[in-house]
Amino acid sequence: MAAINLTTADFDAKIKTGISVVDFWAEWCGPCKMAAPIVEQLSDEYAGKVLVGKVDVDKFGDLAQKYGCLSIPTMILFKDGVEIGRQVGFAGKQGYLDLLKKAGL
Repeated sequence: MAAINLTTADFDAKIKTGISVVDFWAEWCGPCKMAAPIVEQLSDEYAGKVLVGKVDVDKFGDLAQKYGCLSIPTMILFKDGVEIGRQVGFAGKQGYLDLLKKAGL
């Protein structure tokens, strides 16, 4: 299952229940390109357990501003719509797995 592209219109509704992890990224960002295949792997490995989403900060800068994403990539972990953790910068797959552990996964 591929990561879901989130927009300003559907962001809150998509993350309001359960565990969600959202990658804030941009097309021009080198570290974001390194993170992209790992984000896709996580969406497959956690299908049915975690909503894995992506926000293009160039298209939806309002969301990046709302969540204080000053550097990208930034991965934010939510539980029932509330932030419970974040990883700023590319941390490799282990860094993202460590982030998911904060949700008990």
